[in-house]
Amino acid sequence: MLKRILLSLLAIVVVGLIAFFSLAPAYVERLMNPVSMPAEGWPVSDEARALHQRLVIGDWHADPLLWDRDLLKRVDRGHTDVPRLLEGNVAVQVFTTVTKSPRGQNYDHNSAASGDNITPLFIGQLRPPRSLFSLHERALVQAEALEDAARRAPDQLRIIRTQGDLAQLLAARDSGQRVLGAIIGSEGGHPLEGDLGKLDALYGAGFRLMGLTHFFDNELGGSLHGEGGSGAGLSDFGRQVVDRMMQLGMVIDVTHAAPQMVEDVLAIPGTRPVLSHTGINGHCPSPRNLPDDLVARIADAGGLIGVGYWSDVICGQTPADVADAIAAAIEIAGDDHVSLGSDWDGSVDTPFDAAHLPALTQALLDRGLSEEQIAKVMGANMMAYLADTLPQR
Repeated sequence: MLKRILLSLLAIVVVGLIAFFSLAPAYVERLMNPVSMPAEGWPVSDEARALHQRLVIGDWHADPLLWDRDLLKRVDRGHTDVPRLLEGNVAVQVFTTVTKSPRGQNYDHNSAASGDNITPLFIGQLRPPRSLFSLHERALVQAEALEDAARRAPDQLRIIRTQGDLAQLLAARDSGQRVLGAIIGSEGGHPLEGDLGKLDALYGAGFRLMGLTHFFDNELGGSLHGEGGSGAGLSDFGRQVVDRMMQLGMVIDVTHAAPQMVEDVLAIPGTRPVLSHTGINGHCPSPRNLPDDLVARIADAGGLIGVGYWSDVICGQTPADVADAIAAAIEIAGDDHVSLGSDWDGSVDTPFDAAHLPALTQALLDRGLSEEQIAKVMGANMMAYLADTLPQR
């Protein structure tokens, strides 16, 4: 009898564990990435839909790799997957790998020594053991998942590593193929684990963009949200990393970097950093947004400003609010230096998912932007920047 009871209890535990590992990660994702869109969707005119289909669209930042699902399958949660990105006519999407997020994460002050949110998430997702306690391996595992999706569906998804890859993708789309170009990026430089050689390893694995910091100070320097505050600049190791990124043809992303760190990057000759997902502080005062004069200097250096979609950086939850933030960015940086940086699937709210991106084209038309300006912001600026910055081969 005791044996039967123990077996029954064991069966209940096993069923419970299966249910947990099957359902909990999806529940967390649904909770963390809401869409504030009406059930019937945002109204989009025939004029806006037609314009949207003529655009070459690019986006600097999305985090679906964090959620460990097959990007080739359309799901009813989060903001992106390949089917929805293609439906939204996105040509190039940067997929970033998130490797560490401090417990109690906030925009003001985080310690690198605080607990990590990503470790329990990866354990709950049953990720490969090598990724559970190594930030470097954690980045590689996410990149490998994207590479695997591209291998399984080359007609839908291609990894962009070189200028030639980008040109071939755009030519394919121009000929009518519905294919998405993917660029692999890292949310912060901490996956280097203080080892410059690991930058080359990431490059070899397909990474072509890297943020320098995330929500905490790291070996490269100070975070906008770290313990060092605005005075924490680029470390000696950080300078080595920036120099090597320039040699390799990698995009330097200064999102989440402390103002002094951004100043230090701009002081290095030849840097053209990208602020991949942000708002404009003069339009939406927020500790997440850099000062407007520093944003203007990034543009003056030939960099791009990627405007995000979530309420913390645009102070609103509609396509019109995103359009207002884009207009504010144009006023500061000029229409040749503004682009899209949604932060889709980045534990943020957005007014629409990738499939409903035409709502933004409508909002930009309603805001009074010309078709030429809309084309620049929605992707032309990003494509021109990548054509100049990516390695030739």
